[in-house]
Amino acid sequence: MKSITLNHQEKVEKTKIEMIDFYNEATEDYEFWSKDLNMHFGYYSPFKNSPFARNTMLNEMNNQVLKRLNIPKDKSNLIDLGCGVGGTMRYALKNNKNLTTFGVTLSSFQVEKGNSLLKDKNGTILNENYNNTSFKTNTFNSALAIESLCHSGHKKESLQEAYRVLNPGGRFVIADAFLKKEESELCYGAHYSHRRLCDHWSLTNLGAINNVKKDLENIGFKNIKIEDISFRVAPSVLHVPFTIVSFILKKIFSFKTLKRESLHNLKGSFYALLSGLHMKSFGYYIISCTK
Repeated sequence: MKSITLNHQEKVEKTKIEMIDFYNEATEDYEFWSKDLNMHFGYYSPFKNSPFARNTMLNEMNNQVLKRLNIPKDKSNLIDLGCGVGGTMRYALKNNKNLTTFGVTLSSFQVEKGNSLLKDKNGTILNENYNNTSFKTNTFNSALAIESLCHSGHKKESLQEAYRVLNPGGRFVIADAFLKKEESELCYGAHYSHRRLCDHWSLTNLGAINNVKKDLENIGFKNIKIEDISFRVAPSVLHVPFTIVSFILKKIFSFKTLKRESLHNLKGSFYALLSGLHMKSFGYYIISCTK
């Protein structure tokens, strides 16, 4: 039993190292995906944005998450757990004048790039692990995680840290893809897509939505609301094949070679699209809850 645990830890550590390398090298590729460097999928809202305008959908995802945080108009603070280069933080600061934001990421490149973009703004990105931050208990009014906790499999440790750093009454919102059933219950096609997605995007695995809900309850979160927004996210996911082709053509015509991390990013995007077709196995959810 001890050997099995050690092997699992080695796998987790290997995935963590691969993830850091991936984001250090491939983050700039996301400028092709989003001019605001939003490193996530979007939210389509009929009559509010267009399914053809990707950047508006990506920013609408920021808006939907922040709306569920119920950020007060007076002085408040927020932590982004796995913030990338701070796209959501910048959106939050633009729309909440009395807000202070902090973000954590394991990528040194994202720390440097993100802080340069946050210059003269009330936001700071730190090179830290969202499973074990340096912040004191009961520090933040709000916490969010958009497509970041998947890197650690949406495990209980990540959720516990969010609970720890939140003030009593503080809000926590997650937007991410989850499994609708246990990985062992997936059909062959869904299992294959899930494994390839994890391999190329340096994820341990996607958490099963029912298990995540139970973990949140056991940790102590209240007022847990789970919304399946798969059909809202689908229009931005459908941008993936066109973006992949455009990105490759751009590299070819500029006589640049594809970096290994860029290739992994493109393949991961393809398998994200493929996974989305298995609607009985995968879903995209917004989870909101209160400490």
